[in-house]
Amino acid sequence: MMGQKSRESAAPALVSLEALVPTDHFYRHLEKVLDLSFVREFVQEKYGQGGRPSIDPVVFFKLQLVMFFEGIRSERLLMRHAADRLSGRWYLGYDLSEALPDHSSLTRIRNRYGVEIFRRFFEAIVEQCQQARLVWGKELYADATKVQANASIESLKPRFAVEEHLKTLFASQGVSEISETPCPQPLAAPHESTGETPLPRLLHPDLVKPLLAELTQQNSQRHDWIERNGAPDREIIRGTYQRQADFQISRTDPDATVMSLKNGSHLGYQTHYVVDGGKSRIILAVLVTPSEVMENQPALDLIFRARFRWRLHPRQFTGDTTYGTAENIVALEDQHIRAYVPLPDFDQRTEFFGQRDFHYDAEHDVYICPNGHPLHYAASSSTENYRRYWAKAKVCNACPLKAQCTTSSRGRRLSRPVDEEYLERVRTYHPTEAYKKAMRKRSVWVEPLFAEGKDWHGMRRFRLRRLWRVNSEALIRAAGQNLKRLLKKRGWGRRPGPTGEALALFSLVLLLLQRARKSRFFACSLLQDAFSYLSAW
Repeated sequence: MMGQKSRESAAPALVSLEALVPTDHFYRHLEKVLDLSFVREFVQEKYGQGGRPSIDPVVFFKLQLVMFFEGIRSERLLMRHAADRLSGRWYLGYDLSEALPDHSSLTRIRNRYGVEIFRRFFEAIVEQCQQARLVWGKELYADATKVQANASIESLKPRFAVEEHLKTLFASQGVSEISETPCPQPLAAPHESTGETPLPRLLHPDLVKPLLAELTQQNSQRHDWIERNGAPDREIIRGTYQRQADFQISRTDPDATVMSLKNGSHLGYQTHYVVDGGKSRIILAVLVTPSEVMENQPALDLIFRARFRWRLHPRQFTGDTTYGTAENIVALEDQHIRAYVPLPDFDQRTEFFGQRDFHYDAEHDVYICPNGHPLHYAASSSTENYRRYWAKAKVCNACPLKAQCTTSSRGRRLSRPVDEEYLERVRTYHPTEAYKKAMRKRSVWVEPLFAEGKDWHGMRRFRLRRLWRVNSEALIRAAGQNLKRLLKKRGWGRRPGPTGEALALFSLVLLLLQRARKSRFFACSLLQDAFSYLSAW
């Protein structure tokens, strides 16, 4: 006879949430391994001393981890998921009869914390990975990937019109232009007795005042990518060249810029990773920039932050051709970090003699052409970054190798970078086995982390908008990826031992093994039988 289930409303049963969640559940292991009480210290300054108690910051960051592990893309769905899942309620610390926070509270909390709190949370996870000896620190790898923004390309409008509208809209709210982040606080007022302006607290107080003033001036002039959360400096004039983002902006997400993908043009960002060369591939630094920002531009800030923040002494840095700029190479080599980066070979792009076909005489500061004639330094046409060398026109026009050298009637010209010595040093790395191994390792070290994030953790498209918000989202995602390695390192704990009849059988097997220790063959066969019995049990 076929049974039929009818719904019956019975009296509420007295049941414990602790008993409903399995003892081997993932969230029990996560709660045991990761203590998030440290976040209260991070956010203490964000709350007042009085008033109604807020949502526990630990609960907020637990919800962020639940969103990461479950692949949820909105706060509304997150709270529905937490309300339906017994394991989610248990992990958050809410009983069956307790009301969960509203999804809108999570948005307000994120706006209150800002990206700096999320960066401190990410660094706290990296610090625990370092304490667990998952960070090697001898090699660094960097790469970037394009991520679509939560905005349509049809939302593009002229930049000047959108900026003027947003300036008017946020003028009364203390917001700097269109960044939706608080305006930077001015320096403290000059002291009444000395008339000197106090220096920022970011620099070490033991430095002498002249050095402090010099460093402060240098830091104020340079563009700090991490401090500005990946925002580019649009005041830099690049001659007549204009990027599309200089005159077009999205009304939906003003920080996203146009990028080209296989399926067409989209609005998006670039997520930059600096990854440790150890087996665990711990992410040491994360930054999201508009898609127009080249990979090499924020590279030095990320590398040196990872180095000094975690007190690492890397012996090499590996990146693709985009990272092989003279500025990056000089900065790395000066810090005794080998720059394992490919350099573009411009000689293969022309049918004429390349620059490497000319011999440079450092003693006389001249280039010697393949026919043995000199090219002298021309100071009038040289720039800050390049030194120009010219050959005499009458010598080149009479040279039998001119057809293979140049078509100009004014003679052959060469441009030598000021930092050519550093570039030559990097070229000497290329034939070595260490360089080849680093390049092979790079292709399987950083890119799989991007694939992991895109396939399992929603990295193909940001769910939030604005630059500081997508940075917060990327930091949580990177912290979750590191946390997966940390959980694997700390393990799931010891499995429960045999009990009852299984324990009696195990004791009997040990007793028989002790009696049969004189016969090796008998002991081995008995041991195999014992393991088969235990497996079947």
